[in-house]
Amino acid sequence: MTSLPGRPAPRVARVTRVDELTPDLIDEATSSLARLVADGAALGWVTPPDRVDVTALLRSVVEAGTQDACLVIAGDNTRFAGLGYWLRYARPTHRPHADIEKLAVSPDFQRRGVGRALLAALIGHARVESVEMLTLDFRGDNAGAESLYRSMGFAEYGRLRDFVAPDEHQRFDMVMHAIDLRKPTLVE
Repeated sequence: MTSLPGRPAPRVARVTRVDELTPDLIDEATSSLARLVADGAALGWVTPPDRVDVTALLRSVVEAGTQDACLVIAGDNTRFAGLGYWLRYARPTHRPHADIEKLAVSPDFQRRGVGRALLAALIGHARVESVEMLTLDFRGDNAGAESLYRSMGFAEYGRLRDFVAPDEHQRFDMVMHAIDLRKPTLVE
């Protein structure tokens, strides 16, 4: 992969499934997520999350267990690059399915294939855990996310007009995508 003008070549060495949280991981995730939200990223927070919020979120994913959740992180040898996770649906009639609830790439690593690597890892782990349908949603103004999801085999199954309200003046569509993991795919 070639580097973008003005940016060093990507050095993301690994995407790792996380089964145990460390203080360093929590600190890095908190810093990255807070920076993304402060810059306007649609990650479910209106204001940047603090360490308590991020700890509670990541702990809930890890404590759900490997069959019902998957948390992956990306990074090089010294820096946190991003994270993503899916959770299996809780309703008994929806148990074969899971939802990707967050996919976030640190600003320093955006447009370098990190999101694609995280998404591929999440899809791969979902297949291992026999997830049949993997869903996700995103804010309708996020064309980059939509392009990535479509390129990885996701397809739109619904849209709620003006559903996302980050403040009293802005409204965005919530776009819902899914991938059927029962079907073989060449993507990943």
